Amino acid sequence: MHYTNPQKNPYDRENADNILSVSSLNRMARSLLESNFPAVIVEGEISNFAVPASGHWYLTLKDKSAQVRCAMFVNRNRMVRFKPENGKQVIVKGRLSIYEGRGDYQLLLDGMEEAGDGALQRAFEQLKAKLLAEGLFADEYKQKIQTRYKHIGVITSATGAAVQDILSVFARRFPSTRITLLPVAVQGKEATDEIVNAIQTANRLAKKLGLQALIVGRGGGSLEDLQAFNEERVARAIFSSDLPVCSAVGHEVDFTVADFVADLRAPTPSAAAEQMSPDQQDYFELLFTYKAKFLSVIKQVLKQGEKHLSWLGKQLKRPDRRLQEQAQNLDRLETGLIRSISKQIATQKTELAQLRRSMLASSPAQLLIRSNLQIGAAGNRLQQSMQSVLAARQSNLAELSRSLNSVSPLNTLARGYSITYDTSSKVIRSSDDVKPGATIISRLGKGEISSVVKSISTKKF
Repeated sequence: MHYTNPQKNPYDRENADNILSVSSLNRMARSLLESNFPAVIVEGEISNFAVPASGHWYLTLKDKSAQVRCAMFVNRNRMVRFKPENGKQVIVKGRLSIYEGRGDYQLLLDGMEEAGDGALQRAFEQLKAKLLAEGLFADEYKQKIQTRYKHIGVITSATGAAVQDILSVFARRFPSTRITLLPVAVQGKEATDEIVNAIQTANRLAKKLGLQALIVGRGGGSLEDLQAFNEERVARAIFSSDLPVCSAVGHEVDFTVADFVADLRAPTPSAAAEQMSPDQQDYFELLFTYKAKFLSVIKQVLKQGEKHLSWLGKQLKRPDRRLQEQAQNLDRLETGLIRSISKQIATQKTELAQLRRSMLASSPAQLLIRSNLQIGAAGNRLQQSMQSVLAARQSNLAELSRSLNSVSPLNTLARGYSITYDTSSKVIRSSDDVKPGATIISRLGKGEISSVVKSISTKKF
């Protein structure tokens, strides 16, 4: 209770209603803290970690210039999936309070995660499980990666070692393969957008450029360095690609979500180039083999031709005798030809006379004139009917277009409205549908915004 009367001595026992007990003061302070800080998320380093027989956790969370005492009761710490240790960097969620018995300001923890790689690893496992359940890793959706392509797109950093390794392998194994580099950032804030845009651009220009497959990758690094290839948007872009995709991220021991979604996972960028290119030495050896077989066949054909030529020489008759035989055959054929031609001419004369009589009887000129008139009239009627139908349908289409635009949700979004839904794509219609700390996604007229709920107001507008 506040002392408000300046005419009275605040320390006088007669003003006992203004005097608080220590317990009351701590209780009021506790109520004030818990009502104003019901849920906070804090990152810091663990120190003074202790676990008494009760199973509760007590620790101090600190940074370079401050610290706060924390407590996590056994019913909460059972859900923590790692072992806290002094010196470990963590992210905690809880509420501010005061331990009334000592008057200590403290943070009561409801959840705890490792910061850095630990959190990334859990996010990796969660996304992996989610996409696995959706079927994005299923073999039935994977395209077959060939061992030879004429044109391959490479999505990686233009200055990294990965692109040099890929170019070096193709130059050594099959230099005729055309390589198009789509340069992107492979780590950092811009990496995800650039990789997704590069995959979509490659698919959009595939026919124009003649692209047949994609290699998406980078060199090795920490889990944080490879995070762009563990993003859900990158995974879904690879899954949606019409071009077959080979994922070549990191070293042989590195695995990313992109590896599981891609049509083929190569342990390194160099290995991707090895698997997607034939060895030109194999072609050289095959060519030499064919050359040897070809020379052998030619020798056999020439040898057989020489034998046949020798046999024909032995069978050859005297030229004058052959000429006499040919002259006799020519006379015989000439006589038969004259007889046959005469017979055909007589037959055709008879048929021609019959056709002439038939044509004169049926007068085809008149039939043609009538047919042309009928065709012209039918064509005019058809053209008028088509123009009438087209005009009616164009009018109907315009009316339907105006009706559709008037109810289009896209027009509503373009006027400044938005649609908000949670991570499970459920539309949020009330503040009761979300909790502080939850991630929400707002669909705008152009693009989307991902947000984390800091607080909730039940105020009605």
